[in-house]
Amino acid sequence: MVPADNLLAFALAALVLIAVPGPSVLFVIGRALALGRKGGLLSVLGNAAGEVVQIAAVALGVGVVLAQSLLLFSVVKFAGAAYLVYLGIQAIRHRGSSPTAADPARPTSTARVLREGFIVGATNPKSIVFFVAVLPQFVDYSAGAIPVQLGTLGAAFLMIALASDSTWALAAGTARHWFARSPRRIAALSTTGGVMMIGLGGTLALTGTRN
Repeated sequence: MVPADNLLAFALAALVLIAVPGPSVLFVIGRALALGRKGGLLSVLGNAAGEVVQIAAVALGVGVVLAQSLLLFSVVKFAGAAYLVYLGIQAIRHRGSSPTAADPARPTSTARVLREGFIVGATNPKSIVFFVAVLPQFVDYSAGAIPVQLGTLGAAFLMIALASDSTWALAAGTARHWFARSPRRIAALSTTGGVMMIGLGGTLALTGTRN
C-alpha cells in the first residue's frame, strides 16, 4: 500500500493541479454549455472512465512505452485532438436543435455522451504524460506491490477530479439553463461550447508533445 505521507502529499499536489482549469475542465464546460447539466455530468463520468484506462496502463507499464514512443504517442494525441474538434463541430451544427426549457428536443442518449467522454479521457495526451511522470514519484518502491500503489494514487486523483469537474459541469449547466429561456441565447451557448472544444482540440494537437 502507498504510505500515508506519500498519499497525502500526492493528494495535495493533485488538488492544486486539478484546481487550475486544464483540458478536462475546458472539455466539461464546453459539453455542459452544449448539452446542459446532465450532459456535463455524464461527460465527467465518461472522461473519468477513460482516465481509468490510462491509469491501468501506467500501473501495468504500458503507459511508459506509450509516452516514450513518438509514433504511438502522436497517434493517440492527434486522434484525441481530432475527436474533440469533431465534437465541437457537432455541437455547432446542432445548436438550433438543443433542448430548451420551453421546447425540449430529443435528448442525446446517455450511452453516447458517456462514450464520447470516455474517448476524450482515454486519448488525452496531457494526462498520459502526467500519470507517467508524476505517479511513480510518490511510490514507495521498498514496500513492493508497485502496480497496486500506482492504482491507489490514480484512484485518489480520479476522486478529486470527479468532485472538481462535476462542480464545473453543474456551474456551466446552470448558466445554460438560465439562458435557455431564449432559443437564440441557448444556440449561442451551444456554439460557444463547440468553439471551446474545437480550440481545445487544436491546442492539444499543436502543443501536446511527449516532452
